[in-house]
Amino acid sequence: GGAAAIRRQLGLARSSGRARSSGRAAAAAAGQRFGYLLVVDFEATCWRDAGRRRPEIIEFPAVLLNTSTGEIESEFHAYVQPQEHPILSEFCTELTGITQNQVDEGVPLNICLSQFLKWIQKIQKEKKIIFSTDLLSNSTSEAKACTFVTWTDWDLGVCLQYECKRKQLRKPDIFNSWIDLKATYRAFYNRNPKGLNGALQDLGIAFAGREHSGLDDSRNTARLAWRLICDGCVLKVTKSLDKEQYKGRLPILQLLSCHLQR
Repeated sequence: GGAAAIRRQLGLARSSGRARSSGRAAAAAAGQRFGYLLVVDFEATCWRDAGRRRPEIIEFPAVLLNTSTGEIESEFHAYVQPQEHPILSEFCTELTGITQNQVDEGVPLNICLSQFLKWIQKIQKEKKIIFSTDLLSNSTSEAKACTFVTWTDWDLGVCLQYECKRKQLRKPDIFNSWIDLKATYRAFYNRNPKGLNGALQDLGIAFAGREHSGLDDSRNTARLAWRLICDGCVLKVTKSLDKEQYKGRLPILQLLSCHLQR
């Protein structure tokens, strides 16, 4: 009798603890500005010694995180064929796990961008999502706001920005603002994380998959964003590109430091 009663009490204690944590997540989710987050983590051409070579995107993943549930509801993934330096370095393949064959069979960036936008339009319709850039024009009460999330400013502030400029591709405006989760993490936990893996480890979360696989990095970044939400962090846009501001070129040192911080 006594043992069963204790077990029952323990069972109750466990479930109320779980209820508390899910209640905390629900409360935190309710205070969020964004109903959805679109997490991206590009992989790009790289060399042990880059010299004057510029990175080109070779893997373009995006995962859609529902900030009320912590679920990834949709994913986009493509390998991209580099045009300026079509042959991958051994260093690049070792780092990312991406093979020459995969990029040879990939699509050039302009086609990848149009495929990505098609995917975006589909999920916008299905889930009634608007991007922060649309907020002024067609905000409806049931629409859920969405913005991009990246680990550092490198993906959207350097990599995509300058590749589109060099190739004279029109970069969609939705890529002009995002949440840098590294800066957000640093400010919220008052800790300077060692990379994405280190940030997860510091919170007791095991990295799932392969580091420097763009898709795995994106999924893990989404898990980290959800943990921040559950811990009570209200995620806000940290960076917005003013179109004028980027007519000048970033100093090369800034380009390098952005990439090294990843």
